[in-house]
Amino acid sequence: MPASLEENIAAYEAKRGDLERDHLFKWVVFYDKVLIGVFDSLDTAADVAIERFGRGPYLIREVKNFPTQLPVSALIGGSPIAEH
Repeated sequence: MPASLEENIAAYEAKRGDLERDHLFKWVVFYDKVLIGVFDSLDTAADVAIERFGRGPYLIREVKNFPTQLPVSALIGGSPIAEH
């Protein structure tokens, strides 16, 4: 049985420093705790992951050196809970 999503995230985190140094703003695919490839776009990364591994589990992530933060409304089904 392949590694879980959580295990693939841990594998990404273990390589994060090298990935940020060498592949910043590229997209990576991890499957079974192994870096499968580095890609220029999400579409290409997803196409390769789906073609090779079907429904997964695998991790597709953009290499960034800052956290992604979504507005609260995006986290609640797109319905704003407060207007600013």
